[in-house]
Amino acid sequence: MNHPSLPSLLGVFAHPDDESLLAGGVLAQHHAVGARTAVVTATWAADSLRAPELADALAVLGAGSPRLLGYGDARNPESAPGQPRLVDAPLDEAIGRLVAHIRAFRPEIVVTHDAVGQLTGHPDHVRTHQITLLAVEAAGLEHLYPEAGAPWQPSALYAATHSEAGVGRLGTLLDRVGKSVFTVPNVYVTTTVDVSAWAGVKWSAILAHQGEVARERPLPGILARLPESERNEIISVESFTRLTPGPVAGDPSRLLP
Repeated sequence: MNHPSLPSLLGVFAHPDDESLLAGGVLAQHHAVGARTAVVTATWAADSLRAPELADALAVLGAGSPRLLGYGDARNPESAPGQPRLVDAPLDEAIGRLVAHIRAFRPEIVVTHDAVGQLTGHPDHVRTHQITLLAVEAAGLEHLYPEAGAPWQPSALYAATHSEAGVGRLGTLLDRVGKSVFTVPNVYVTTTVDVSAWAGVKWSAILAHQGEVARERPLPGILARLPESERNEIISVESFTRLTPGPVAGDPSRLLP
């Protein structure tokens, strides 16, 4: 039975593990009260090494089976042999694939990366943000991608993000392993969710991505080397920018800022 206060939620992220790191808490929170949840992953093929780990992580979060766009990772050609990298894929094609998932799942809320590429500025994060912005709007318009199913307009789009003030210790940890740290102005954070009650579930989902946990530079590996108290402090808060799709009321007779 669905909880009336928590809407259905579709995450759209670039790589396996992004869903757990950036929105694992809210996915677990919504699932815990019976809201429908799912995740679309833009890169890595169904028969790739990371696909089983993604399936395990989604099972922990209660977000169903993997939904894959099937493109290649910008930095790993083995992620989807024979397929274009996400950053090279025709934009219209990628939007259409995502529109089909949005219309099939019919979420009230969509969550994706922010415009700067989610801390590290990964090009796949940036591209996923761009595709999702366009797909969320297109999904509600019947004359766009008619082959992708009946129109469905999500009520809100949120970008998972980190502000200058909110990045905290995480920024220092990334800097130590030579990663860039891209944040947004503090005012861009419109919603901050305390997910400490689901931190254990979130961490289990992150651990499901064993290949990343075993490496030194990826965030799962960085978190795994921290004391539990420090790790929980980092993963217990998730920040978002609300980007509501569709027309917004304004002055009917002139353009205003």
